[in-house]
Amino acid sequence: MMRVVGFAGYSGSGKTHLIERLIPMLRQQGLRVSVVKHAHHRFDIDRPGKDTFRHREAGAFEVVVASSQRLALMREFEQPAQLSVHHLIAELYDGVDWVLVEGFKDSDLLKIEVWRAASEKPARYPDDEFVVAIATDSPDALPEATLRPVLNLNDAEAVARWLLDQGERFEYHPERYLSHDV
Repeated sequence: MMRVVGFAGYSGSGKTHLIERLIPMLRQQGLRVSVVKHAHHRFDIDRPGKDTFRHREAGAFEVVVASSQRLALMREFEQPAQLSVHHLIAELYDGVDWVLVEGFKDSDLLKIEVWRAASEKPARYPDDEFVVAIATDSPDALPEATLRPVLNLNDAEAVARWLLDQGERFEYHPERYLSHDV
């Protein structure tokens, strides 16, 4: 059963760094981990001059490139498309144990808020029912008392243990989110 957890927070809060430390800890448990990341603007994973770049520039809707080590799919949208996190999760390989989602802070996924007092950004947990825990380096500075677990942002091992202990809570059921005609 695939488990999915989001990591939400403002830019610079430490989401990427936390996820980067969690991946090897989950892998050490023999788990297959995927990541879905939200990009805010036009981005590219290809380089000018490469065959795949040239195919896309020529107008290909999709380019799949694969080797014995890796597969990449690049899809060009003719019109701007707002894909939900659930559409992106549906693109992932079936044999994944955990999907760590970075960004998509307004999604209906259960998520851990990554918050730092030093950022001077507001916390989301008081108004987001999908935040199930807060990972912070400043628990005493949380702007509002909470009954949600407060995790040490600097102790990725403890965050990984908490995720594994709470695993059933994060089981993903795509039929709840995607209609059959997508």
